[in-house]
Amino acid sequence: MLIPRMYRKSLFDDFFDTPFVSGTDTGLMKTDIKATDEGYELEIDLPGIDKENLSVQLENGYMTVTAKAERANDSKDNHGRYIRRERFTGTYSRSYYVGEDVKETDIKAKYENGTLKLFVPDKEKQPKVEEKKFVAIEG
Repeated sequence: MLIPRMYRKSLFDDFFDTPFVSGTDTGLMKTDIKATDEGYELEIDLPGIDKENLSVQLENGYMTVTAKAERANDSKDNHGRYIRRERFTGTYSRSYYVGEDVKETDIKAKYENGTLKLFVPDKEKQPKVEEKKFVAIEG
């Protein structure tokens, strides 16, 4: 049958394009990271994900973004059957190291038009307030 072959260059493309062989699935959570004077701006592509199926968690210095893609898993619908399904269905996540000093309240997040925008401050660049140290007086 010719239709499935239209989508690949060779018979082995489906095998060699799997995350098991290539190491990662480059189609999931493509991210742009920009360094600014105040910190880092991340833009993560999450097309087709509802805000309710998206979470950002901070633990041990790692910020983890988790998304759940929900699509009908039927191989056939009222109008025909699928020949190929390439859009991901399920839960996937990606972690970014942000440092031990970053707290949940420091991170700003906004989700619109399938893009999650995050701002993470660079705690190393922020001036630290010096603590007053007192000397104990005996007597």
